[in-house]
Amino acid sequence: MLDGEVVLITGVGPGLGAKLAARAAAEGAKVVMAARSTEVMEQETAKITAAGGEAFGLSCDVRKPEEVSRLVDAAVERFGPITGLVNSAFGHPGFAALLDAPEKALRRSMDIILFGALNVTRAVVPHMKAAGRGSIVNIGTMATRKPMLGDGGYALAKAAMGSATRSLAVELGEHGIRANQAVLGWLDGPGVRYFLRMTGEQRGIAEQEVYDEIAARNPLGRIPPDEACAGAVLFLLSRYASEITGATLDVNGGEYMPS
Repeated sequence: MLDGEVVLITGVGPGLGAKLAARAAAEGAKVVMAARSTEVMEQETAKITAAGGEAFGLSCDVRKPEEVSRLVDAAVERFGPITGLVNSAFGHPGFAALLDAPEKALRRSMDIILFGALNVTRAVVPHMKAAGRGSIVNIGTMATRKPMLGDGGYALAKAAMGSATRSLAVELGEHGIRANQAVLGWLDGPGVRYFLRMTGEQRGIAEQEVYDEIAARNPLGRIPPDEACAGAVLFLLSRYASEITGATLDVNGGEYMPS
């Protein structure tokens, strides 16, 4: 699905980011990973290369343009023009009422999610223009669809990213560059598994019971696995989605269905 593409993925941690990298490589892409911590990226690089793929990771704080430039330069030098970008780096400001959340935490979240994504996009777009094509996928959250208590600060930054996605689609379309957003809900990965365990301990019930309560909200009857959700993101990156831009794809097992 991604043969001939060079894909940059930010925010590569042990959950969705790692699955995106692994699946992109399996679909034929040359993969560049970015995150502040290198441990997971090193593990994924070893797995991908052992399977015959091509990948590398580089420590990068997306808030810092000089680090982003170093990342993109290294990617282009090694693999050629970047043609796919997934902006998944995020920082959660902490669970609190929006008006009670510390301003510093809110600004940090906005700096990573919105301005960090813009920093990376700004650095990548010239290479997409040179290649004559490109696809940008920004990772959103269902908290912008179904507001949740304590999640307002996180949703605020992701909603701004959603607006930026549509503007980028309008501005970059003439260059053959698409921009879309995948809005994810619950993801069955390391973070949610930790939540299930802690919630079960707090309530004195089995982890499976907590899982079942959440899964029951979805027509599919499960919490979407992060690996399966990665497939939807890669579809938007691929040429199978060549006529899709400025769109928002809900990937949540049917928990939220826009009218």
